[in-house]
Amino acid sequence: MTVMDEWVTAACAELGLDPAEVPVPAVLDLAKDVAHQVLRPGAPVSAYLLGLAVGRGAEPAATAARLAELAASWPVELDGSSPAG
Repeated sequence: MTVMDEWVTAACAELGLDPAEVPVPAVLDLAKDVAHQVLRPGAPVSAYLLGLAVGRGAEPAATAARLAELAASWPVELDGSSPAG
């Protein structure tokens, strides 16, 4: 068992969740995609948004994939900033 597995198991026990329902690879991939293609602080916020959507009934892997696609298509200026800000 990895440290990540141990953490997820302990956190799930604390929150009354089933660790088998936690798509760790999908969440980590989403966080990586957002951090590298949008902005680093967007990674934990995106993981939180994923959790909210899943808590409201969205399918975890499909929702993570949608957010990852959004991150992949996010426009970036030559200086690395977003055109919106």
